Amino acid sequence: MRHDHHPCFLRRIDPSRNMARFYVLSLQPTLFGEMSLVRSWGRIGTRGREKTELFGTVDEAAMALTTLATRIHKRGYAPRS
Repeated sequence: MRHDHHPCFLRRIDPSRNMARFYVLSLQPTLFGEMSLVRSWGRIGTRGREKTELFGTVDEAAMALTTLATRIHKRGYAPRS
């Protein structure tokens, strides 16, 4: 199964709470034939933090990305426009 490797950009902005956050999820191949899920998050305008998880196949990584994006969306994050 072929998957597009386009990053998923999400953000949560609430001026009443002084909240402006971002979350970026992307799939990236490794040099050893595995697939990694790279996620970055933090306050908009900052570098933020980053975490990388390794998976054996593209399908496993895509499933993890979908699960994580759903969880983040439930916390109030929406795709940037």
